[in-house]
Amino acid sequence: MPSLYLVGLCGAAIGLLTGLFGVGGSSVATPVLSILGVSPLAAVASPLPATIPSAIAAAIPYVRAGENRPRAAMFTLFGAVPGTILGALLTHVISGQALLVASGVVLVIVGSRIGRPIEQSRRDAGTRRRQNRPLLLAAAFGVGLFTGLLANGGGFLLVPLYVLIFGLRMRQAVATSLTVIALLAVPTLITHWSLGHIDWAVAAAFAAGSLPGAIVGGRFAQRFEGPEIRRAFGWFLMISGVAFVAYRLI
Repeated sequence: MPSLYLVGLCGAAIGLLTGLFGVGGSSVATPVLSILGVSPLAAVASPLPATIPSAIAAAIPYVRAGENRPRAAMFTLFGAVPGTILGALLTHVISGQALLVASGVVLVIVGSRIGRPIEQSRRDAGTRRRQNRPLLLAAAFGVGLFTGLLANGGGFLLVPLYVLIFGLRMRQAVATSLTVIALLAVPTLITHWSLGHIDWAVAAAFAAGSLPGAIVGGRFAQRFEGPEIRRAFGWFLMISGVAFVAYRLI
């Protein structure tokens, strides 16, 4: 059993990242909790109860600034919810170890692209793609499927998807991602809860740190320009992914 004090500190740090980058927390919490000694499936699922309140708290400063995109969030949810449920149901046939390694690999892939400059022509093309609702629904279903498998809020995929494919700027992507995360985590949480994957002692300690961390992170992010946050997000994802994959495979 890991130290719950360390789990709480982990939650605080990851809550801060939630507010800064619009990630739900589990994408980073899963490898960290595993390193602290939490069993693989519990490391995947136990951060979920903190995801919903943390995402809501982190989103408040962005929503007040008018940076969220409710219509994009709505269509994302329509596509992602069925994918999330399907992905969560499939976790019992895929090993926890494989899920943890997959988390690290995806962090590296998305981080390597999100940190590079994005041309205005690419943003304009992304805006046009965002009006293609079937495409947005299909992309959201894919995100939801992976979200259900890895039991994360989806932000570490949603933010790059919004920025790179659908033309949102970083702040808009963070705000919209947090809105989606708060709702998308509900079916994921219910499914993993029913499957008995959540260690509630770990979940409570993680939540105790995550919520205040998310509040601080959301307010602190308002002091930085969008490109600065995007570059920092990219480096953060790459470093985290490389470190975790190396830890699991060496």
